[in-house]
Amino acid sequence: MNNIENQRSQFIRPCTRVWLGLLALTSITYSIGRMELGGTQIVMLVLIITFIKGEMVAGFFMGLRRTSLLWRAIMASWLLIVGGGIAIAYLTGLK
Repeated sequence: MNNIENQRSQFIRPCTRVWLGLLALTSITYSIGRMELGGTQIVMLVLIITFIKGEMVAGFFMGLRRTSLLWRAIMASWLLIVGGGIAIAYLTGLK
């Protein structure tokens, strides 16, 4: 029984790894905001991190990683459209 408990304590499930990755990426974007960093490169970095986080949530917590390519493409397209709209709005506001 003790051996089984040791194996379980050493095993980290994939969803836990994804959750920890989401926490790390969220901490990065939070730190960027707290440091009041700005500029086009920083905004694009935050948007890329947001896209990665969206893909992680869709793939692991919404269960899309085991579906057809169509559903994954729909979700990725939606994330790109929203992120692209934000990027366009930001870049337009700079002019």
